Amino acid sequence: MTDWQSHDIYYQFGNIGSEIGRAMKWKGINVSRAEGAAERALELLDWSLSDANNRPFLKEIARIREVFTDSFYSDNQYGETTKSWDAYFLPYALAANR
Repeated sequence: MTDWQSHDIYYQFGNIGSEIGRAMKWKGINVSRAEGAAERALELLDWSLSDANNRPFLKEIARIREVFTDSFYSDNQYGETTKSWDAYFLPYALAANR
C-alpha cells in the first residue's frame, strides 16, 4: 500500500479505472475474471481512501466506490455502463501517462 500512496491521483484513478473497466467487460461473460477485477478495483479504492495525500478527493473516491459497487453488485440505480466508466476514467489515465 505504501507504494500506491507514492503515486498521484491521476495514476491511482487511471489504475482504478482499468480494473473497473475489466470488471464491467467481463460481467456476464466470465464471473471469476469479473469478480477478480471488481475486488482489485475496490482494494485500490480503499487504498486511495486511506491515502492522506488524497484528502481533497475523499468525497469523490467514496462516491466512485459507492456507484461502482451498485453498478457491479446491485441493481445499477445510477445507470452506469462500461462506456460511462471509461469516459470518466480515461482523462485520468491520459494525464498519468504525460
